[in-house]
Amino acid sequence: MSASMVRALFVLLCAALGLLGLTWHVGPPWGAVGGVGGGLAFGLLIVALERHLARLPGRRILQALGGLLAGLLGGYLVSIFLSRLLESLLPGAALLIETLCVAGGAYLGTRLTWEKGAEWSLVSLLRLLKEQPRAESYKLLDTSVIIDGRIADITETGFLEGTLVIPQFILRELQHIADSSDPLKRNRGRRGLDILQKIQKKVDIRVEISDMDFPEIREVDNKLVATAKALNAKIVTNDFNLNKVAELRGVGVLNINELTNALRPVVLPGEDMRVYVLKEGKEYNQGIAYLDDGTMVVVDSGRRHIGQTVDVCVTSVLQTTAGRMIFSRLKEEAEAA
Repeated sequence: MSASMVRALFVLLCAALGLLGLTWHVGPPWGAVGGVGGGLAFGLLIVALERHLARLPGRRILQALGGLLAGLLGGYLVSIFLSRLLESLLPGAALLIETLCVAGGAYLGTRLTWEKGAEWSLVSLLRLLKEQPRAESYKLLDTSVIIDGRIADITETGFLEGTLVIPQFILRELQHIADSSDPLKRNRGRRGLDILQKIQKKVDIRVEISDMDFPEIREVDNKLVATAKALNAKIVTNDFNLNKVAELRGVGVLNINELTNALRPVVLPGEDMRVYVLKEGKEYNQGIAYLDDGTMVVVDSGRRHIGQTVDVCVTSVLQTTAGRMIFSRLKEEAEAA
């Protein structure tokens, strides 16, 4: 039996029970009409609630149920205390006080566990015990730096302090990429989600999922900048355009590519190196090689050595925010000159 048939039978059962119940107490015809209408409405409401809950993770549902039970118990205990305290001032109001306290406790328990449930885990408890009181420092992660993956290694070294914040709209964008029909995009999105899971499991790193959003702003980059300004946070990225936009709007940026460039070995003009000429360059007679870290090496007169390993002499180094380029010439030509 399909799920749709089960739901339809349940709604019909609710209508039948409503018909029997109200017809018995009120009598026809209004009891029959009200019973069927009320039963149908109740059945449809339960089905709609079931369809909504089915899309949620089981862990979130269990957390909400636990919070509901804890809230009911807490509200009941508070109601006992208030009833005795206010018995002389408000005689006969014990039932009202008890109802309000239990309802309030249920609401608070459910809402708190729903909003903060992701933070309640063994890893979060260990992290809380190890944390020392300090001024809060937020770092916002954008989609590109999460997919890149190097952020996980950087946080592991301890060089990145404070709380890593991932807004919900960044998670939605990652999920959208992971669900793409394009295999390349799908793999990139899933890699980003795996990286986030890896970071969250580390005890020494505090990660928060932020619900802050700006519905009036459509572009994700602009939402990220607005969130950073609201939280007084810095953005961690490797997106060149986002870097520029954030700086223009007075938001601090930590660019992973700039960090990588700063950590590369310094190459000075006149130094010798051995490289493998991979392809032809843009200019006449040039060859292109790459170092192990991805730095491009332009070899003057290197076109005829494509597919060979040659010795070159560095002539100049061009450093930009997009990367580093090394210009060189063949060592034999440099010595001849």
